[in-house]
Amino acid sequence: VQLQASGGGSVHPGGSLRLSCAASGFTMNYNAIGWFRQVPGKEREEVSCIDTGDGSTYYADSVKGRFTISDDKPKSMVYLHMNSLKPEDTAVYYCATRLKFPANCAAARSGGMDYWGKGTQVTVSS
Repeated sequence: VQLQASGGGSVHPGGSLRLSCAASGFTMNYNAIGWFRQVPGKEREEVSCIDTGDGSTYYADSVKGRFTISDDKPKSMVYLHMNSLKPEDTAVYYCATRLKFPANCAAARSGGMDYWGKGTQVTVSS
């Protein structure tokens, strides 16, 4: 199982980015795939999660209305569309997946994700 996040970069406040997570080694039929972010010295924060089985999504309050998570099962990709970016969105962003039953975002929140990819840096500054 491998996950590879990409698409990070530097943008001005109010700008947009699309992060991509390429998944391999498993089928995106029934699992949770989430985006997390971490700033040095702070705890890792869950940003968004999608249940690939039924398409249910979860967003942290800090990104609701600005970020959108989506998946493309034929391409084994998950995307995080980030709009109206703020300086406080600056972090390293990671994608992760839970394959262990029950493989959904709610279970992942308590039981954790099983696999993590390397992160991609997002910097929002003027």
